[in-house]
Amino acid sequence: MPDLKWTENAKIGDVGELPGIIKNKVWAFITDEYMWLNLFFVLIKVIIIIAAGKIVLKIARKAITHMFEARDKHPLKFDPRRTRTIGKLINNVVTYVVNFIVILLILSQLGFNLMPLLAGAGVVGLAIGFGAQSLVKDIISGFFIIFEDQFAVGDVIQTGNFKGTVEEIGLRFTKLRSWTGEVHIIPNGTIAQVTNFSVHNSVAVVDISISYETDIDRAISVIKDTVKRVCQTNEDAVKEPEVLGVQTLSASEVIIRVVAECKPNAQFGLARML
Repeated sequence: MPDLKWTENAKIGDVGELPGIIKNKVWAFITDEYMWLNLFFVLIKVIIIIAAGKIVLKIARKAITHMFEARDKHPLKFDPRRTRTIGKLINNVVTYVVNFIVILLILSQLGFNLMPLLAGAGVVGLAIGFGAQSLVKDIISGFFIIFEDQFAVGDVIQTGNFKGTVEEIGLRFTKLRSWTGEVHIIPNGTIAQVTNFSVHNSVAVVDISISYETDIDRAISVIKDTVKRVCQTNEDAVKEPEVLGVQTLSASEVIIRVVAECKPNAQFGLARML
């Protein structure tokens, strides 16, 4: 191949030969069978690596699902809330690890030297660790949320001004879906206080107003019969409701209070039915 570098003996007239030289180089590049064959094999390897990564992810997710299903059928029952949360977390971690390995394998096929790349990534990661303290805080907080079982996927919680059902707990953020359908993505590092409505049984409270002219004893008897009949057909009721009696004497009415223990976060529906 001709050399494009200028030499001391180059003549001014040689400049006119440059387009021809470039053309020859381009043509030689296009017609280089070895280069195209090598590129073809690299492309095939990249496709195989991506396909293998997807297959590994699919197998790993099925294995994780099967493992947790087997735990649910075990004679020693595990908390299904914690099982769902840990299952989603393991799925996320496996996805990150497999995708990272796939990217490294693809870069190695493209001719990148991975050792300097990994060393540089370590230095960059250290710098990011010092600079992105909020990110590190989110990850540590997410770890302790899962480790301490503060709340789990499917729980109804309230943190700050947000209340809803937990859809996903990651190491960096938590997804919370409100009852009107909005999904709130909350960094774990900002979760300072949580109220969990799904751990213990709830209590439905119903206040019934009657006039002063009403026979209170008769009213309480009717209320007892009614709430007993209603709760016998309601699956959310844990035990028979209690009629506590007169709660408040207002200017024009008497308030009688009824309380009923029910399943977690089912108090609103049961109270409406009562």
